[in-house]
Amino acid sequence: MTSHSSSLAARFVVVISLISFIQAGFACTAVNVIAKDGSVVAGRTMEWAFEMKWQLTSNPRGTAISLSAPTSMRLPATNLSSKYAFIAVAPGIMPGPPAYLEGQNEAGLGISGNFLPGFTEYQTVTAQDKHYVSIMNLGGFILGMFGTVKELRSELPKYKVWFDPSEVKGLPTPPWLHLVLTDRSGDSIIVEFVKGQMVIHDNIAGVLTNAPTYDWHLNNVRNYLSLTSTATPSVAVGKTNVTELGQGGGLLGLPADYTPPSRFVRAAYLKQFAYQPNNSVDAIALTGHILDNVDIPEGVARSTDGKQVFSDYTQWINLKDLKNNRMKIANYANRTNFIEIDLNQIFQSGKSKTWLIDQLPYPKNDLTVEILR
Repeated sequence: MTSHSSSLAARFVVVISLISFIQAGFACTAVNVIAKDGSVVAGRTMEWAFEMKWQLTSNPRGTAISLSAPTSMRLPATNLSSKYAFIAVAPGIMPGPPAYLEGQNEAGLGISGNFLPGFTEYQTVTAQDKHYVSIMNLGGFILGMFGTVKELRSELPKYKVWFDPSEVKGLPTPPWLHLVLTDRSGDSIIVEFVKGQMVIHDNIAGVLTNAPTYDWHLNNVRNYLSLTSTATPSVAVGKTNVTELGQGGGLLGLPADYTPPSRFVRAAYLKQFAYQPNNSVDAIALTGHILDNVDIPEGVARSTDGKQVFSDYTQWINLKDLKNNRMKIANYANRTNFIEIDLNQIFQSGKSKTWLIDQLPYPKNDLTVEILR
């Protein structure tokens, strides 16, 4: 084999390995919906294959936020007090301060972190840098200190976002993340870390899934331009009028699998074709219906590592009403029984408290006794 052939073969193996890694990655989907009255709802599913002991934590104004560089750099840390109260979700299996991947603050800013393996490369902090933050603390920093996406467009690029695996314990996989940030005006961006640089995209689709990068997903949507919400009702074949079997034929070819590209296309087109909701109540309902189409039952999306079998499944779903500061959250076992939270009351209380998502007081909605009376 020639050296050129060997090089091609090596690259082929790398590409195949990367694709396999991505396909075995974790499947999250985020969707933004804007109602006619200007209400903004940002929803997301969290799919994972491991028990993470997800925790929901309320953080009052003045919550401590640490901005630090890798320990080996011996650079000074900056300790801040949060400007905004916020409520957010973090994996409870990790020791130390919570690493928030999802949440919203009192100013109506929401964040959702989705997995981006194979493409994420965080920034390198140098001795000359003055502004830096670990990816593990980035979620709390954003929610605690910023109120709008406009602010984030201006201020976030001033910081180096880094990750050092030697300083993180308890995670089954490195936190390769890209973020969707949305405020109550509907302004939204995607933040990624590619080739050691921070990349910010306008979230024009109002959708985010996992790998590949956001720009790739936007290009991929162009493969489905023939999809339509209105099907052809009948076609003349010779002298025979062949009619449609049922509604929905315009979406023939919409991908139904659970890979990130397919979930992106599915969510983007459903969002595009659905009637615009009138208000926040309708927007929450629509967001829930769209996310139902990417909800993964346990056992249908499996990967293997030797003799071990892992199954990605929807561990929880969160719907954020950014205009009215309300949240609806449900875990796998209570997928149709959301817990609703009035965040204004939580924020005004000034209290800090943590709840396990799996142990929230989900309603049972059993009317049997009432019916039998």
